[in-house]
Amino acid sequence: MLRARLMTEADLPFVMRLKRQAGWNQTEADLRRFLRLEPEGCFVAEWEGTPAGTVTTCVLGEVGWIAMVLVEEPLRGRGVGTALLERALDYLDHLGVPTVRLDATALGQPLYERLGFSGEYEVIRYGGTPRCPAPGAPVLPYVPDLLPDLIALDRQVTGSDRRKLLTALFAEFPKPACVVKEAGRVIGYLSARPGENAAQIGPAVALTETAGRLLLGHALFCASGPVFVDVPQANLAAGDLVTSAGLVAQRSFLRMYRGRPVQDLPTALWASSGPEKG
Repeated sequence: MLRARLMTEADLPFVMRLKRQAGWNQTEADLRRFLRLEPEGCFVAEWEGTPAGTVTTCVLGEVGWIAMVLVEEPLRGRGVGTALLERALDYLDHLGVPTVRLDATALGQPLYERLGFSGEYEVIRYGGTPRCPAPGAPVLPYVPDLLPDLIALDRQVTGSDRRKLLTALFAEFPKPACVVKEAGRVIGYLSARPGENAAQIGPAVALTETAGRLLLGHALFCASGPVFVDVPQANLAAGDLVTSAGLVAQRSFLRMYRGRPVQDLPTALWASSGPEKG
């Protein structure tokens, strides 16, 4: 009656329909990236032979992320979400991934807790059309030669090796990407990408508040329409910057983990990219 199978490109219209029901911001290009990054770790649940729900995973070094947990509204309450999560966790456990993380909505949090997840910290989504003055100093454009430095910096802040994700994002969206250097060393970077409802700013990391304000201020100043920025609640400077630019808190997520805790630096994370991007 209920089974989980591998997701394929033929399922993308179904996934897009579910995520629009939920009001989420992913594009079809995002979904295709999920499949490229983890082709054996994205699943569709079928109820009596009809697609009923989805889940994706992405393994980044020693951390596996779970995302896109979506269930058809008429089929909720029948164990579809639980079956999908168990299939995703089986996949990650089989790979020997020591840590699994996700960003939980209030609706999903009780299920994740039953499956062994614990809370880490809040991530707040801010949205709106920014009104931001030009930053006080210029940022540098991203160039491919900088990618190894950005990967090393990102690992220092996030506690995980996200090279396959960052390589994909910077290859797809090089134009909005920018960096800040200090004494010839990269101390911050920012990426952005289109979304269906608003442009998504992030990921962005910075080792100093000055660098973080330059990067995020530059992205807000350059925005030509509505944006979303997901900010860890602990990064008070980032929250202050986006609210002063006119963005409004939309909702919050609880970042959760199962297994070994990750030693990341939320105060140096100026824009989370969301679990579907690591």
